[in-house]
Amino acid sequence: MLPQRNSDRATTGVPGLDDVLDGGLVSHQLYLVDGNPGAGKTTLALQFLLEGRRAGERCLYVTLSESRAELAAGAASHGWVLDGIEVLELATDLSNLGAGELTMFNPSEVELTETTRRVLDMFERMQPQRMVLDSLSELRLLAQTSLRYRRQILALKQFFSGRGCTVLLLDDRTAEVRDLQLQSIAHGVISLDHEAPPYGPARRRLNVAKFRGSNFRSGYQDMAIRAAGVEVYPRLVASEHIKPFARDVVASGVQRLDALLGGGIERGTSTLLVGPAGCGKSTITLQYAAAAAGRGDHVAVFLFEESRVLLLARAAGLGMSIHEGEGPGCVSLTRVDPSAISPGEFAQAVRRAVDHGGARVIVIDSLNGLLNTMPAGQSMQAQLHELLTYLGNKGVATFLVAAQSGVLGLTMRAPIDTSYLADTVVLFRMFEHLGAVKKSVAVIKKRSGRHEESIRELWFDADGVHLSDPLLHLRGVLSGVPEETAGPQPDPASGAAPDLAFPDAANGGIRHDE
Repeated sequence: MLPQRNSDRATTGVPGLDDVLDGGLVSHQLYLVDGNPGAGKTTLALQFLLEGRRAGERCLYVTLSESRAELAAGAASHGWVLDGIEVLELATDLSNLGAGELTMFNPSEVELTETTRRVLDMFERMQPQRMVLDSLSELRLLAQTSLRYRRQILALKQFFSGRGCTVLLLDDRTAEVRDLQLQSIAHGVISLDHEAPPYGPARRRLNVAKFRGSNFRSGYQDMAIRAAGVEVYPRLVASEHIKPFARDVVASGVQRLDALLGGGIERGTSTLLVGPAGCGKSTITLQYAAAAAGRGDHVAVFLFEESRVLLLARAAGLGMSIHEGEGPGCVSLTRVDPSAISPGEFAQAVRRAVDHGGARVIVIDSLNGLLNTMPAGQSMQAQLHELLTYLGNKGVATFLVAAQSGVLGLTMRAPIDTSYLADTVVLFRMFEHLGAVKKSVAVIKKRSGRHEESIRELWFDADGVHLSDPLLHLRGVLSGVPEETAGPQPDPASGAAPDLAFPDAANGGIRHDE
């Protein structure tokens, strides 16, 4: 049984595009789909007709640029067959018409040329509910003048008006000057853009430039052409995704680490772990992931640098139990290639893990890899802010890893400053002491509650994660080359040494960030 359909909308069959169009194209109207050659116009048009065929509608594809065999071969590359879709091939007829002029007025007034008559005769016989005309560049050549061409397009619109057909006109932008009058004639305009970066596959975007009589998601949306066809990744708007949740705490299972963070990480917050390479950031997120899964949460980890095989081997070497898979108590590991994915596609993958996979803990390792998915000129901060807000609205505890350049010293810098976006910031450093390079960890920010101000040494072994008492006997740990101090002094009044866990007697060693 076919699903219920909105009679005022023609769904496109393109994943994500109907969301951008607020439910699909307004039925029985004429639309322009434009883009440079290779942008995906034909693929999108075929998906539009295949969706109509699935719904039992009559569909017609008129091709003036490709042969029927070329069209079928392109469909086969996506696993599609065109059975049930009528294809009118006019590409071979154009050579016979090139010497003369093609003038098109209203069908009732003047006898049309052979090419146009064949299109309209086929339309009258079939009475299609969906039609694609591919492409306007051939009609533009036959018309010879811009005035005659515009009259042809206007006459087509008048002919199709009121005949119960949703029409897509494809244009490859080969005109010397972009025809804005053509866009004014169409009910809606969908523009496809693609560009080749210095490395990796082409980056593709879609923009609905115009859509009369309906709301739509404006601006550029990332898209891709996959084996299943065109996929659109609508821009994430966090305010559209709000869900009530219990603000409980996600604990790491390491007592001193949880104490450092005032008991743990609250759901609905984001935690940034920042420091140089090799200081333990990824291992700490792995500890949180294993502990959350052990309590029955589903955890989704997105890896930009490390392979899943290496991560699982590292976890086993630290005594962590990771059950890979989907569902409660499992950790899903997704390897992400930053050169082959767009920011919109990555956000869609995160949404899928939360909305469909039920993930309650998300790990993004690392922001450096995520930054590499961003084409030049796009704002990572704005997109990351929207993603973190969405995850917070869903009650997800999010962990982000950011690697800084350098190993020792205070001059290390991350490729992008995102510390103001995160609710909690955990700082990792390397330092030299007694002829060895050691690791330290400190919490420098936590919006959602209390945290220690202490700096603790961090190390790992076969038994897992370990933290020392606060490093009260060292000064300058964050500089990388600390100095020994006299250590904590007794209280003059009582003669007792201050509590090592909370060295600041004024506030108990606990900090609360508003």
